[in-house]
Amino acid sequence: MSLIEQRLSSLGLNLPDPPEPAGNYLPAKVSGNNLWLAGVGSRMADGSRISGKLGADLSLEQGYEAARWCALNLLARMKAELGDLDRVSGIVKVVGFINSAPTFEGQAQVLDGASDLFVELFGDDGRHSRSAPGMAALPGNIAVIVECVAEIKESDQ
Repeated sequence: MSLIEQRLSSLGLNLPDPPEPAGNYLPAKVSGNNLWLAGVGSRMADGSRISGKLGADLSLEQGYEAARWCALNLLARMKAELGDLDRVSGIVKVVGFINSAPTFEGQAQVLDGASDLFVELFGDDGRHSRSAPGMAALPGNIAVIVECVAEIKESDQ
């Protein structure tokens, strides 16, 4: 078990199955020493999704939890692509799209659900630049979609 997975376990968390693409795109692509990950939604381990608009159907706390699930799904995809989460040397950039009611202004606090988990797992190497735009609609009325760029260590091969 990787060090990152041990940290996840100590938080009482497990990686879900990695999400599959929902269209004609790659779920991840390595370019140089960066792993670019396509956006993933707030799908929970049982396959259900956290859906609805923040500020109308969902609270800030529910949005935070949705973003945390997005981060777990991104970590699952990283492991599927790299074989070992310890190959991730840091998180470079995070973009979270927040399904928002017109008056909702807590997008940054929602995305903290993903950011906080990355920092809990990777320490200072988990700190990243980011954007958290509010969206009028997301596919399937999903609450949050998060994408990221991770820096990866050279393979030992």
